[in-house]
Amino acid sequence: PGSMEAAADEEKAGNGHAEGPAAAERSGGGRLRGCRGFLRRNALVVLTVSGVVAGVALGAAVRGAQLSPAQVAYLAFPGELLLRMLRMVILPLVVCSLVSGAASLDTRSLGRLGGIALAYFLGTTLLASGLAIALGFIVRPGAGASALNAPGLGLPSAVHTSKETVDSFLDLKYFIFLFVFYRNLFPANLVAAAFQTYATEYKMLLRNTTSGNVTWEKIPVGTEIEGMNILGLVLFALVLGVALKKLDQEGEDLIRFFNSFNEATMVLVSWIMWYVPIGIMFLVGSKIVEMEDIVLLVTSLGKYIFASILGHFIHGGIILPLIYFASTRQNPYRFLLGLITPLATAFATCSSSATLPSMIKCIEENNGVDKRISRFILPIGATVNMDGAAIFQCMAAVFIAQLNNVDLNPGQIFTILVTATASSVGAAGVPAGGVLTIAIILEAIGLPTNDLSLILAVDWIVDRTTTVVNVEGDALGAGILNYLNEKEQKEKEQELKEVNVEAVANSKSEGETSPLVTHKNQVSNTSSTADPESKESVL
Repeated sequence: PGSMEAAADEEKAGNGHAEGPAAAERSGGGRLRGCRGFLRRNALVVLTVSGVVAGVALGAAVRGAQLSPAQVAYLAFPGELLLRMLRMVILPLVVCSLVSGAASLDTRSLGRLGGIALAYFLGTTLLASGLAIALGFIVRPGAGASALNAPGLGLPSAVHTSKETVDSFLDLKYFIFLFVFYRNLFPANLVAAAFQTYATEYKMLLRNTTSGNVTWEKIPVGTEIEGMNILGLVLFALVLGVALKKLDQEGEDLIRFFNSFNEATMVLVSWIMWYVPIGIMFLVGSKIVEMEDIVLLVTSLGKYIFASILGHFIHGGIILPLIYFASTRQNPYRFLLGLITPLATAFATCSSSATLPSMIKCIEENNGVDKRISRFILPIGATVNMDGAAIFQCMAAVFIAQLNNVDLNPGQIFTILVTATASSVGAAGVPAGGVLTIAIILEAIGLPTNDLSLILAVDWIVDRTTTVVNVEGDALGAGILNYLNEKEQKEKEQELKEVNVEAVANSKSEGETSPLVTHKNQVSNTSSTADPESKESVL
């Protein structure tokens, strides 16, 4: 027996030695399969981030080659194709998504969600403006700024504007009160609104007075400039969706048409998304090559760049996630983790409108936001919610004031807050769309607009974090509205369950004898004593 036990122990030991490498191989294979699965699920995210890194490396490597302007244009061509493809789907995506979203929501839910979204957009924009002004007084980016007119900076010429402040407000594509009508809110030609927007310019007209003196009079002239009137299209799509909802059966066919059109557009977006890493790489690389002297630019305007990016980091990394957590009691960073691809697209393209297709796709597929919410809120947010632009514009106003040794009084600070909140809504969702709106703020507080050339010099840097914060605010707002909508639906279902329970209890108390109202214990007793045919009759 002793020898048999020893042999058995030796056999177990041998099996253990034999199973050791096999177990290690199985665990290694499991880790490899897990890594492959992660890469398969997040391939687009990994490729997009790799495209940004590769673009920086490409731009740094090619800068020393002294490319001609034509060669730089060739380098940026793949990125230009990406921007063109994204802008191509903006119009059908915005119109169809808003029509289908408004038609799928009842009037009460539409008004409630719209009111919450408007309060969220205005509140976060005011917080962003206040944060930027506070950081401007703390960091003081314009104090002691020197070498700003050095020849190596490659600054553009001064920006001239012929708009008056009042007409700039009238031309803004936003509305705060329902009784205020703005020009771009109601386009005269719906087809022209797809590629033109209204603007007011001033012309000097020579007039002869009765006394023989010659005077120049400034006359306002309305004109159509190139650019999509997105807010006019948004308003039309919303009203059309509500009208189709009111038609009931007669509007079902047209609603199904817009739903199908919207789904087909999302399929196109999913195809375009696989080209995003390539386009981003060449966009970032070409922008780095275009700058003449980055070192001198950063050292001269470094405090302004630092203060702007710091404001974007605090607002986008702390304040907005806190608002999301306070509203939903959910982890905001896990929510943002599913939006890496649209955030990287925003960083590369500097366009909220161009990021809209990928944002809608990722927020629905990765974060499970209801299509009715995302396709209703995100197009509106891409137009009217510009938290990053508000920070950028307030910081620029404080910077220019300090550069000109102007001490801002409380009245001017309040004017900057209100004007920046309004003009950030009117900023176009395209690269450098918010620069010209800074002129409105400068005119409102009496500062010269010639220093806007300094802002243009670093806009390509600051505009990237500006766009990221803009689209992040839209996405978190959609997440909050989706949570509130789901909560309301659960409360309605709970109320229905309570009504059903009360109805059953009332029927028991009244002792109804109808065969359609059979109590559970009666069914069980009958089924236990009766034959199968009687069981079927009871059921």
